[in-house]
Amino acid sequence: MTEKDFLPGAYQELPENGKVTWKAPSNIALVKYWGKRPVQIPANPSISFTLDTCATTTSVSFRKKDTNDTLSFDLFFEGKPKEDFKPKIQTFLERIDLYVPFLKEYHFTIETSNSFPHSSGIASSASGMAALSLCLMDIEKQLNPTMDEALFYAKASYLARLGSGSACRSIKGNLVQWGKHRNISNSSDLYGIEYPFEVNPVFRNYCDTILLVHKGQKQVSSTVGHQLMHGHPYGENRFEQAFSNLDKLKPILANGDLEEFIKLVESEALTLHAMMMTSMPYFILMKPDTLEIINKIWKFREETKTPVCFTLDAGANVHMLYPSSAKEKVRGFIQDELIGHCENGQYIHDRVGMGAIKIND
Repeated sequence: MTEKDFLPGAYQELPENGKVTWKAPSNIALVKYWGKRPVQIPANPSISFTLDTCATTTSVSFRKKDTNDTLSFDLFFEGKPKEDFKPKIQTFLERIDLYVPFLKEYHFTIETSNSFPHSSGIASSASGMAALSLCLMDIEKQLNPTMDEALFYAKASYLARLGSGSACRSIKGNLVQWGKHRNISNSSDLYGIEYPFEVNPVFRNYCDTILLVHKGQKQVSSTVGHQLMHGHPYGENRFEQAFSNLDKLKPILANGDLEEFIKLVESEALTLHAMMMTSMPYFILMKPDTLEIINKIWKFREETKTPVCFTLDAGANVHMLYPSSAKEKVRGFIQDELIGHCENGQYIHDRVGMGAIKIND
C-alpha cells in the first residue's frame, strides 16, 4: 500500500457523538531500528516481539463541534489531566490531519492508562500511540463501514508510526516487521506487517521478563538518539548489519535454532548501545546493574545450558527472553540472583502476545 491508499474517500454522515476503546501492547525489537529520516521513516528495517502484559488502554470520546477550524481535545492519564503530554498529541494530530480529516469536526476526550507502573522506564509511546491510532481508525470505520480489515490495520500502523516510529509494530502480533527489505515481500517503511515467513512454535509463546533497573527519566530521549545517527561514523555499516541480520533471522525463526537466536539478539542489543556510545555527543544509558545482570545471565546460561538471553531497548532495563519450557528455571534464577539489581526489586513477567484488541463497553 502507498500513502495515497490511506487518503479517505467521502464519509457518510458524521455521528453526533460516541466513544471507542482499544488496548495496544508494547513491543521489544529483536533487530533494532536506530536512526530515521523525515517523517518517521526508519533508516533500517526492524522486527519485534509483540508483548502481552505491558499495554496501554485508551478511550476516545467524541462530540461534534460548532466550528471545524481547529483541533480540540482534552487528555487524561490514569484519571488525571496530563497537560505536559498534550503538545505531543497536538503534533501527532496535526501530522495525521490529512489522513483523518474528521479530526476538526469533533472535540475529543482522550483517557489513557498503562498496565505497567508509571515512570517504570518502560517506553509507553509505542503502546500509547498505537492505542490512540486504533481508536481514531475505529471512528473512521464508523464513517466508512466498507473499509476492509487489511486497510484498517495497515492504516492504523501508518498513523501510529507518525506518532512514534516503533508504535507501528504494536498493532498486530506476534512478530512484526517494519521497514522496506528487498527479501521480505510487502515490507514497507510506512507501516509494520505481520512477519510473513515460517515461525517455529517455540517462538510463539516466548517469555519476556523485564528487569526494571532504572525507572527515572533517560538522560537523552530516543528522538535525540535517532538524530545522532545522521553522519554517525559507523552508521552505514550499522544499517547494512540490520538488513543482513533480518536475512539471518529467517532460518533461525523457522528452525527454532535458539543458540543462533541468542547470538543475534544479544549482538543487536549491544550494537544499539555501541551506536549511542560512539555518537557525538556520546552517551551511556546502561547502568552498573545492567552490566551485572548481563554478566550473570551469561554465567547462568553457560553453567546450566538454559537458553535464556537478554535484549535492551534505549535504556537501562533488561529484557530477559526465554522459551516457556525454561520458565520455572529462569524465574528461580531471577528471584535468587537478579532481583537485587532491580530498582525496588521490581520486574514484570510478560510474554509474546497477539496484538491490539478492541474493548467493548
